[in-house]
Amino acid sequence: MNKDFYASVKDRRSIYGIGKEFVVSDERIQEVVNHAVLHTPSAFNSQSGRVVVLLGEEHNKLWDITKEALREVVPPASFPKTEEKIDSFRSGYGSILFFEDQKIVTGLQEQFALYKDNFPIWSQQSSGMLQYVIWTALEIEGFGASLQHYNPLIDEAVQKQWNIPNNWKLAAQMPFGKPVVDAGDKEFQPLEERVKIFK
Repeated sequence: MNKDFYASVKDRRSIYGIGKEFVVSDERIQEVVNHAVLHTPSAFNSQSGRVVVLLGEEHNKLWDITKEALREVVPPASFPKTEEKIDSFRSGYGSILFFEDQKIVTGLQEQFALYKDNFPIWSQQSSGMLQYVIWTALEIEGFGASLQHYNPLIDEAVQKQWNIPNNWKLAAQMPFGKPVVDAGDKEFQPLEERVKIFK
């Protein structure tokens, strides 16, 4: 499927109703992720983004881990609704975990002391761009996805389960799958309140 840039930006939405049905091959998913990791920009060309792709049972394990972590902190009366939400993510085809390599961030802080306080911020900005590129690319391939943030609640268990290096800091989780529910209409704040142009 080929779509132009503007259509892809417009069509990328948070899709919460996702299924495990086949959309494209696992090899194609890897190509999409590899391309994004190679070509998404980063401050000082730090290339600090790290990605873990979980498919099949590995994807299921992530949401089982998340559910059990939430069971420990969510009041029992509220847990059924939480469980339903986590199960909706588990119903997808796969998940992408986004990390930032803190060894690179601290190395840049030492190398460029003048900008020391900015490097953690720029690291998160770089991660956000990588998340967006992969999210949009998955939409082009026919997947629905959403962005979740169960870190730091699940960090230790994720690190242990997939032998993640200690210097990789979890930033976000992106469950994806074949869309089974439309995103619905999106409301927009007036552009006049959000954009200023001077010439």
